[in-house]
Amino acid sequence: MTRINVTKSFLPPLEEYEAYLKRIWDNGWLTNQGPLLKEFEAETSKYLHVTNFHFVANGTLALQLALNALDITEGEVITTPFSFVATTSAILWERCTPVFVDIEPETFCIDPEKIEAAITDKTKAIMAVHVFGFPCNVEKIQKIAEKHNLKVIYDAAHTFGVESGGKSLLNHGDISICSFHATKLFHTVEGGCVITPHKSVSDKVELIKRFGFDGDDHSMLGINAKASEMHAAMGLVNLKHVDTIIGQRKKVAELYDAQLSDNITRPSIRVEKHNYGYYPVVFKDEATLKNVVNALEAEDIYPRRYFYPSLNRLPYIQDAQSCPIAEDITVRILCLPLYAELSPEDVERICNIVNRSEQHGK
Repeated sequence: MTRINVTKSFLPPLEEYEAYLKRIWDNGWLTNQGPLLKEFEAETSKYLHVTNFHFVANGTLALQLALNALDITEGEVITTPFSFVATTSAILWERCTPVFVDIEPETFCIDPEKIEAAITDKTKAIMAVHVFGFPCNVEKIQKIAEKHNLKVIYDAAHTFGVESGGKSLLNHGDISICSFHATKLFHTVEGGCVITPHKSVSDKVELIKRFGFDGDDHSMLGINAKASEMHAAMGLVNLKHVDTIIGQRKKVAELYDAQLSDNITRPSIRVEKHNYGYYPVVFKDEATLKNVVNALEAEDIYPRRYFYPSLNRLPYIQDAQSCPIAEDITVRILCLPLYAELSPEDVERICNIVNRSEQHGK
């Protein structure tokens, strides 16, 4: 049997990628805001219906750029404990202090009803996460931010193509970032983006991402967050296939929906257009989860514990706030394999193993 991982990176037809590589070979431009990068930024902005789109080296750097472009280089940033570690890492790397607020048990997103209690005179921003592409309560978060004069950054790493309220989730907040890592449904091998509705903030991102250079002048402190022409080429090719990829992933998710036991909890989705980037399930306890993982791995099937552990329990976090809902969910949640090429037969086999193991775990 073929090994089944939690995801499988989409690779376009080689000849399509080679056509873009030929353009790179012909013009000799490899990086530093080349023509393919600019083309990719324009085409992706159009696809997502966003403005002020910056293609950068990865999603973690995108978060760091966001903090710097909003002048958040000290103080506290309210955030969620239920995310990939990069969300917290970016805050810490910029010498800010993460303040963790617990999550909603239905969506796994930060609970806006608990944010205000965490605000102090040191609070500078809210960094929320649209977990698995499920939208945060952006209206409530925006009201809180305006009331307390805070910036809002959305780690929207999972939201490529997701729409709510008739527009892309990437249009919310002072800045939203997305990840184009190879594990994402849309990828550029490595990469990410920064999106902001504010032209002045966009101008700062443009400078910061390339060492603060303005022509030959050094106008501000910057860093190297530039993406290459090779990565832009992969993005341009994959953009042509992304709607098909999402459609295929939707079919796989629907097969899971139809065959998994009703005893297994799945998150509430309140979105008009989802991207089916992940298939998370929640078991009754950690023992059952481990029983399921062991049974799947015995059949060469490898799910992943997204997200584990709860970030407020990271060993290098000092005086972490208690987040009982996130701490509970993180030990019970598992993402099952989901990618466009996953066959109905393999989905059925996975479901049978999960259902049987879940029953035995009781």
